[in-house]
Amino acid sequence: MTDDVLSGKPLGFPWETSDPFLFCVHHNDAYPAANERLGPAASLAGRQLGQDFEGKDGWRMYHGSVVPGFPQHPHRGFETVTIMRHGYIDHSDSLGATARFGPGDVQWLTAGRGIVHAEMFPLLNREGPNPLELFQIWLNLPSADKFVEPHFAMLWSQDIPRHTMRDAYGRTTEITVVAGRMDNVQAPPPPPKSWAARPDTDVAIWTIKMSPEARWTLPPAARGANRTIYFFRGSTLRIGDRAMPPYSAAKLRPEAEVTLHSGAGETELLLFRRLSPYRIRRLALANRRSRLSAYRRPACPARRRTARAGRMTSPQPAKPVDATHFRCAPPAVR
Repeated sequence: MTDDVLSGKPLGFPWETSDPFLFCVHHNDAYPAANERLGPAASLAGRQLGQDFEGKDGWRMYHGSVVPGFPQHPHRGFETVTIMRHGYIDHSDSLGATARFGPGDVQWLTAGRGIVHAEMFPLLNREGPNPLELFQIWLNLPSADKFVEPHFAMLWSQDIPRHTMRDAYGRTTEITVVAGRMDNVQAPPPPPKSWAARPDTDVAIWTIKMSPEARWTLPPAARGANRTIYFFRGSTLRIGDRAMPPYSAAKLRPEAEVTLHSGAGETELLLFRRLSPYRIRRLALANRRSRLSAYRRPACPARRRTARAGRMTSPQPAKPVDATHFRCAPPAVR
């Protein structure tokens, strides 16, 4: 029996991804109640403020000193896709864009030739915990578009399509289509210069939520696609005949219909898909040849290609002649 899983590995920090995805960061912080300045109502003693990534007490200040998060910093030549699960982000940038977004929302930022922005995590609840969870996916830009104008887009939760399916026992699997297509469900348009905007790349970003013991068959991808599932929440997951440990990634065979079976608890996954660079180049070459064929000059009957030498020869003895001696125009000098 063919294994549907080509390879698997535990998830680190950040998560490893395949080109054009650069990497994915899973932020998961259990912040305490807030103070009046939107920061944690807790002592910051013992933390390396400005560079707090250790996770003391289950949360981090990152580069923030009052409010957790990432004060002004530059990006250039790539994109970030930020998927919010819990908590909030306050965004501001050098384009003048500002936004506060929260659970279910997605921010898509094309840095292009350069942008400076801030991403802070305001704590709004002064009566109880302020959990924060998000994915930030770094996505490369095509080489021709590295220095395009920066582009900022918000995909609000109510505008992002979700597709729910039920197995034979009525157990549900919900797919949130952030990028790409799932059956007849199409994601909102990505920024115009993104890899995700090109139909020949087949880029997809989906989140998948399965109820306990649910089964769902992931449809096959295009030939030459690379697709990886990240199992970040749940106790057990079976992919075909293989049991995956929690917090692990699995690279899947592209042409296979892959059966996913969740365990006793709710299971959540993140899926990335894209065509391999080799396959993209092959498709581009095929398209170029198809366009050129419309302009190809009919073959000259007075010339033939020899099988042995692969040279163009004339049925007449070789001697200097002018163009009028040919039955059609001589081949162009290359």
